[in-house]
Amino acid sequence: MSAPMKNRIDFLIERVEKQNPSANVKKIRAAYECAAQAHEGQKRRNGEPYIIHPVAVAEIIVEMGLDTDSICAGLLHDCIEDTEFGYREIENKFGTSVAELVDGVTRLGMLRYSKEQEQFEDLRKMFMAMAKDIRVILIKLADRLHNARTFQYLPERKQRDKALETMEIYAPIAHRLGMSRIKWELEDLCLRILDPIGYQEIVDGLEQQSERYEDFLDHIKESISLKLNEAGIRHDISARVKHIYSIYRKMYSQHKTMNEIYDICAVRVIVDTVADCYNVLGYVHDLYKPIPGRFKDYISTPKPNGYQSLHTTVIGRDGIPFEIQIRTAEMHKMAEYGVAAHWKYKQGLDKVGNEQAFSWIRQLLEAQQDTEAEDFIKAIKVDLFADEVFVFTPKGDVVNMPAGATPIDLAYAIHSAVGNRMTGAKVNGRIAPIDSQLKNGDIVEILTSKEAHGPSRDWLKIVRTTEARNKIKQWFKKECREENIIKGKEDLDRELRANLLYNGFYENEEVIQNTLNKFSYQTIDEMYAALGYGGITLTKVLNKVKDEVGRVRRTAERLEKAEQMANQTQQQPQKKNKHSDSGVIVEGIDNCLIKFARCCTPIPGDDIIGFITRGYGVSIHRRDCVNVRINEEDKDRSRWVNCWWDEDLLERNNKFSTALQISTRSRTGVLADIAVLLAQAKVNVRDLNARDLEDGYGVINAVIDVSGVRQLKHIMTRIKNTKGVVDVARITSDTGR
Repeated sequence: MSAPMKNRIDFLIERVEKQNPSANVKKIRAAYECAAQAHEGQKRRNGEPYIIHPVAVAEIIVEMGLDTDSICAGLLHDCIEDTEFGYREIENKFGTSVAELVDGVTRLGMLRYSKEQEQFEDLRKMFMAMAKDIRVILIKLADRLHNARTFQYLPERKQRDKALETMEIYAPIAHRLGMSRIKWELEDLCLRILDPIGYQEIVDGLEQQSERYEDFLDHIKESISLKLNEAGIRHDISARVKHIYSIYRKMYSQHKTMNEIYDICAVRVIVDTVADCYNVLGYVHDLYKPIPGRFKDYISTPKPNGYQSLHTTVIGRDGIPFEIQIRTAEMHKMAEYGVAAHWKYKQGLDKVGNEQAFSWIRQLLEAQQDTEAEDFIKAIKVDLFADEVFVFTPKGDVVNMPAGATPIDLAYAIHSAVGNRMTGAKVNGRIAPIDSQLKNGDIVEILTSKEAHGPSRDWLKIVRTTEARNKIKQWFKKECREENIIKGKEDLDRELRANLLYNGFYENEEVIQNTLNKFSYQTIDEMYAALGYGGITLTKVLNKVKDEVGRVRRTAERLEKAEQMANQTQQQPQKKNKHSDSGVIVEGIDNCLIKFARCCTPIPGDDIIGFITRGYGVSIHRRDCVNVRINEEDKDRSRWVNCWWDEDLLERNNKFSTALQISTRSRTGVLADIAVLLAQAKVNVRDLNARDLEDGYGVINAVIDVSGVRQLKHIMTRIKNTKGVVDVARITSDTGR
């Protein structure tokens, strides 16, 4: 161990012992030694020994105040599975808790920032990991924070991708967990990458005005401190210039330059009791004129992440506004460290902290069960990332809602019974539309009636929060089954008639049954009901019906032709159509050139659709291909045609190429193992290559020939079970792979 690293570990241990004298420091030293051995000889992109990264992560975890197991997991979080210190070795040496934390962080490391369906699944996995043990995401935040400090050593494209992922996923999660220190640093580091010019403009502006700000804040601290000393209130006062990203948001949301932003300074007063907080507020308002509408009481109504404080903005010297935050020492700990404060100061997550940490995660996990991927992503952006507004009930209670929330959202936030009996709303004493957007300071009264018939289906288009949307859907699902069935059938029948599919659907039991099987419904009434309350979209059902009706019609046509040919006395040599040779039938088009799109590599068993190109025949795509989603909405949507697999030709044992991406933890021999597996499966391999990623991960890309989806799934399962393989997926154009 080098002298600088020894000093660093010694200092880390010293801090741990200071926080918790009973901590098992021998376990932490042993974890460091294991990590150092596992990463021996490895370098980071900036040329530093790799061990510096896990040590830095452990230091951040110590700063959070997490327990010994979390510190050990931070040190071991990048150990490669098939070295001497794999999962079983970690479990044997450090216990199941550490091993599961390392495994959880490793799995989160494989999540990739992608589009809709992939992002939906990755975020779901992330929230499930958080719900299982919140420490997993806390360790991952520490990992991401240290990586963000060295983003500049990545290739430029990867810098931006990582910064965007951090800004849109990790910083908001840190905010939702109340970890303001980490949130602020992540945002500033990412802004430096995403808008270097805007970032530098603010840095230069702050440097130019540094003496002015320092003098301004010193004067304020002196004035407030003098007043509080006279009142006999013990206090600790500090002042700062706001964070760069906070200033950046003000500039661009208000369309102002740096010199036109005045609310840049902030003062914090920490006192002993809640009563002192309100007393200090009074003294501050005596000293400085408050700005109307800028007072927020987060003590009586804490934020969802547990944050508590009084906020007020006042006019200081020379007419310059500044913000003052007033809180107790306990509130300050929670504001700085969020959920982690429960470990830092209480040695574990108590009942209150547990509820704060998990209630919103639980809501999001419940939301994904009956929600389309696109809607779930939107819901997360509202619940996790949106700004907030604070409104009052007539009794004076304060309720915080996401920006854009409506009276309906408020009604369901109060109680599901209030929402279900809602008949209208008053905002500031006046009747207001139920779809009006609430503003800070609004006094909102929800009008209810026992005679109310429940929510309207139109409310699903109005509400902003996941909670309200879920409760409305649940009401319709439970209370209005017959009505749901009627509405679902009416909606489906209307679309079937519009698409000339009505008779084709209802006159063939096989079409109905295959459609129900696709979506796991036992009866057609179940599907109608789901359509009625929004559990499934009409588009999904309609696409499946199109495929089934088309397949049945084509089968009937082939049987009819076969009968005609059998009745002919002389058979003419049959011409082979190009469209049949390919294994695909295109609706309304014979003898056309067929090309399989490389972006999604469709194979038999996939739902497919065709695009009529200019001069290159029909390009066949999977229906879930991103290019279908994008181009179906543009001016060329009329060039999309229905297609089906030609079952007769498929029986002739044709093979189709498809591409796989295999995510691995770097391990000698994993490529050879996969090659042997494919050979044993008698699969033709067109291409097989591997590349290393950062942090000990790797990617193998394979192009193979298969007969269809069934064979592909079997092969993917076998690959997934190979040692060293973390995940395997088909490559599509929107994965960025």
